[in-house]
Amino acid sequence: MTSAPSLSSQTSPPRRSPQRDTASLAGRVGIVTGAGRGLGAALAISLADAGCRPILCGRSEAALAGTQAAIRDRTGLEAPLVPLDLADANSITAAERRIAGLKDDIDILINNGAMWLENRTSPYTPQEVLGVVNAAVSGTFLLTQALLPALRRSPCPDIVTIGSISSLPNAALQSVSVPFYAAKQAQAALADGFRQILAGTPVRSMLVHPPYLDDALPGEPAWDESPQRAKGRRASTRDVVDAVLFSLTRPRHLSVTITLDTDDGGRFPSPADG
Repeated sequence: MTSAPSLSSQTSPPRRSPQRDTASLAGRVGIVTGAGRGLGAALAISLADAGCRPILCGRSEAALAGTQAAIRDRTGLEAPLVPLDLADANSITAAERRIAGLKDDIDILINNGAMWLENRTSPYTPQEVLGVVNAAVSGTFLLTQALLPALRRSPCPDIVTIGSISSLPNAALQSVSVPFYAAKQAQAALADGFRQILAGTPVRSMLVHPPYLDDALPGEPAWDESPQRAKGRRASTRDVVDAVLFSLTRPRHLSVTITLDTDDGGRFPSPADG
């Protein structure tokens, strides 16, 4: 993998989202885990559109390169790529060292990376269970802990954890596996725990709980159509991105937790779904 240019040598790209109040995000350095596809890619692209300088972390270098190319095409920014497997402690250590070589201070950490594991009748392998739990819980904690010194050097540091409706108390299991359900519950507890230990410091720990989502990326028709969806429609990745940007742009004395709920794919199964 070619070495990424130092972030300190790059200029901030112009804002691309005038419909959102994102001026305060311009120039901020933001790490996005799971940035190679889906919600993570949408978050990274949208942060770049808002003037941030994202660092793209994820397991697949090829997938990350796709997000990097989209950001380059839209903003001219060359976002650095950092290989990261949240289920592997050695990978987390290597990623933290690489990030430290890019920038001394970090303004935003979006803990989006997680491994999906659907409910099924056949047994799960130990690798599947440990992968899901370690990525969402151990890996999220270790990465956040490792990056806290860099976050503390920022004048406006924020951690946003992407939870799930599965993280909510008494949430219906629906189609997720028990290991995924338990891991997301624990991930929400991590975000709340960080909020407590960071009380009285400039660092905010915030939490967004998405429902089941339709994938959409900036520039796609589904992205532009999402704000016009009627009640009863499923949420899209744009809805989560908007919630994250809303959280990041709140006044600094506020830390928020947002639950996004829908009739289709929300916290409680729709009667139409049986």
